[in-house]
Amino acid sequence: MKNADIGLVGLAVMGENLVLNMESHGYTVAVYNRTVDKVNNFMTGRGAGKNVIPARTIPELIGVLKRPRKIMLMVKAGKAVDEFIEQLLPHLEQGDIIIDGGNSHFPDTIRRTKYLESKGLLYIGTGVSGGEEGALKGPSIMPGGSVAAWPAVKPIFQAIAAKVTDGTPCCDWVGDNGAGHFVKMVHNGIEYGDMQLICECYQVMKEGLGMSNQEMHDVFDEWNDGELSSYLIEISRDILGYKDEKKKYTLDLILDTAGQKGTGKWTSVAALDLGIPMTMVSEAVFARCLSALKDERIEASKILKGPATKKTIAGKKAFVEDIRRAMYASKITSYAQGYMLMREAAKEFNWNLNYGGIALLWRGGCIIRSTFLGKIKEAYDKDPQLTNLLLDSYFKKVMKDCQDSWRKVVSTATLLGIPVPSMSSSLAFYDGYRHKWLPANMLQAQRDYFGAHTYERIDKPRGEFFHTNWTGHGGTTASTTYNA
Repeated sequence: MKNADIGLVGLAVMGENLVLNMESHGYTVAVYNRTVDKVNNFMTGRGAGKNVIPARTIPELIGVLKRPRKIMLMVKAGKAVDEFIEQLLPHLEQGDIIIDGGNSHFPDTIRRTKYLESKGLLYIGTGVSGGEEGALKGPSIMPGGSVAAWPAVKPIFQAIAAKVTDGTPCCDWVGDNGAGHFVKMVHNGIEYGDMQLICECYQVMKEGLGMSNQEMHDVFDEWNDGELSSYLIEISRDILGYKDEKKKYTLDLILDTAGQKGTGKWTSVAALDLGIPMTMVSEAVFARCLSALKDERIEASKILKGPATKKTIAGKKAFVEDIRRAMYASKITSYAQGYMLMREAAKEFNWNLNYGGIALLWRGGCIIRSTFLGKIKEAYDKDPQLTNLLLDSYFKKVMKDCQDSWRKVVSTATLLGIPVPSMSSSLAFYDGYRHKWLPANMLQAQRDYFGAHTYERIDKPRGEFFHTNWTGHGGTTASTTYNA
């Protein structure tokens, strides 16, 4: 009897919670896992008494699904996704839908969409953000792929997604082929930046101002009631206040080496490939890489010295407010860079992205959910063709109001020898973006000098290229102009 609305493969943490979320919204879910014991354990544990149908083989899973069949893969990105697709293919019919809900790299989703559509099937690559709690109670869902598949999965996805205050679901169609996973990748890149900014503010408060964990907890609690209100500020507040059974702050016992799963790196690589200066995320990725060199840093700390004299910061309360403003300005810059990347990707891959709608997708359920995302939606609602978020009237005013504090925090941290790579790189980007003139004329002259790469002139039309025989004994042959 075919009576399951959707099938789910992969009963790890996210898979289990998505099944329970779907079931709680009135959907019957068929479940399968390569390790059959996980199916049995789920059915006798969290899935007991629920409208969940266990399947212990692929044919059994396919056999209980309503047409068009919808199978969601919650397995490790990469090879495992391709393997499951091949296992499912012989049992599926035209119009059936495979959904990849993992953190797949968007080029893989582009490839898989084309492959499955060539076989008469439909494919969705969907970003799912929110972690364990989000999967159970309402994640942010970013689907893309075969647009013909959207009507079949829309009721389920929008039912289980997080909702903003007016009830709008944090889920809507993003675009063709890899668009959903691309937007999720950018989300994760921005997440890297947000987390690193919080870490930098924490270090400045801890080392520069000598603040206690309780003092910092109180600051983050206050911040969470204002412009910076967000999930990451909220959990950072809780982390700062958490003590173990011995009444010691758990945060102080955690080794300072960070891990990563690669999505931040993917964002930086995509930015490099598309020629977009997404500096904030790249610095956040490199900060994690640097933290992993713990043994080297311990040895270096014995040899390499910082400032000879320590600068004293006057007015703790005022400087904490400077830190808040610096964080807000840096955060806005990071999101502006993320939107620059999405705009360029939309051109490159012919995606019709709804930029205000993407901000709405991130308003609830996901890791970067925050109050100010509503301001991004308003900016793109006012001007869907907005070139850069920094040019919107609201954000332009914020940058003006925060600028002095931003510069003060970065300069003070530098004088104290406290690294603030993401904050300082975001300020450098802001200064570069607002400059009418940059010294790239010198760079082009250097390239032409050693490689005859040519240059354009300010007194000639764009698109005309020139070469100078700088030494007087070079040839007249110029290199072909190209962008690598």
